[in-house]
Amino acid sequence: MSQSLSHFLHARRKAVREKLCRNRLDGIVFSTMSHVRYLTGFTGSAGIFLLGADGDRLLVDGRYTTQAAAEAAGIPVIQVQNQNQGIAEAVQALKLKSVGFEAVSVSVETYNDLRKKMKGVTLVPLGDELAGLRAVKDRREKAVMKKAAAIASAAIAALAREMRPGWTEQETALQLEWIARRAGAEQVSFETIVASGPHGALPHAKPTKRRLRHGDFVVIDFGVKYRGYCSDETCTFAIGELTAVQKNAYRAVLRAHDDAIAFVRAGRTAADVDALVRSTLGDKYGRYFVHGTGHGVGLEVHEAPRLTPNSRDVLTAGMVVTVEPGVYYPGRWGIRIEDTVFVKENGCELLTGMNKKLIVIE
Repeated sequence: MSQSLSHFLHARRKAVREKLCRNRLDGIVFSTMSHVRYLTGFTGSAGIFLLGADGDRLLVDGRYTTQAAAEAAGIPVIQVQNQNQGIAEAVQALKLKSVGFEAVSVSVETYNDLRKKMKGVTLVPLGDELAGLRAVKDRREKAVMKKAAAIASAAIAALAREMRPGWTEQETALQLEWIARRAGAEQVSFETIVASGPHGALPHAKPTKRRLRHGDFVVIDFGVKYRGYCSDETCTFAIGELTAVQKNAYRAVLRAHDDAIAFVRAGRTAADVDALVRSTLGDKYGRYFVHGTGHGVGLEVHEAPRLTPNSRDVLTAGMVVTVEPGVYYPGRWGIRIEDTVFVKENGCELLTGMNKKLIVIE
């Protein structure tokens, strides 16, 4: 583990310890693997991180003891067979009396079992207190996310040069993923969306055997993971000549996208960004905009903050969010234009790289 990563991990744990003091807790049990990785550097698929006021423990099973010891340098690694029993013993060893846990990821069964195993320990469910834990990215995270976005954007650009009418949605998705993997992507950050014609009216359509046809919009929503961090970008391409109605709709969505990106900066509320998009789309197109304007991106492709009408989130410098207005005409076609941006005090910085002017595939 590089010294630079160790420095950032230490700073992140220090920030969480400050939360302990504010919430009058002795420790927190982290069971969501994205949180575990964020705080320890451990990249395995299973583990528990117990962060205490004066000491920590990383609990893993026998598959991961060597890996955890290498990746989470400086944190004692405990091999456990029974996870709940391991948590109870670690809490006892650290002499913790009030312990928070991630309410969203702990079942009632697990909670009841922990209560039995930890007599005299108060378990405190944490929800909103941890919701924005990873929302503000540090310098290292930003650099990694820029690389992830660059890989994905370059892959989409290469695909646009190769794609032709007659390709199936599935073939298009596979080609895009193959290009990205060759360029260094670890994996896709979510199931690639290639949605042509009427399938484009489904925001989360899955690629099918439908062939790309003249007159289609093709919505391609794609992201990759690089060093664990996600990218997210959507381009809508035209296959051949479009109708005037289609062109006007694309211009309306692009205008909403551009206005929102120009508006994003620290201090803006997420709800206000969403409201601006809906105002720009107006009654004519706004009725066909069926989801929120955006979301945070990081170790997970969907995380805090949420850019939706009822969001209470306020944008802070260092947040990474998507801006993705769209319109969806059931049974006909859809359009979505998405970029991921890094929020700054005086604006935002584009991380994704595709120019969103309409590209026509002949």
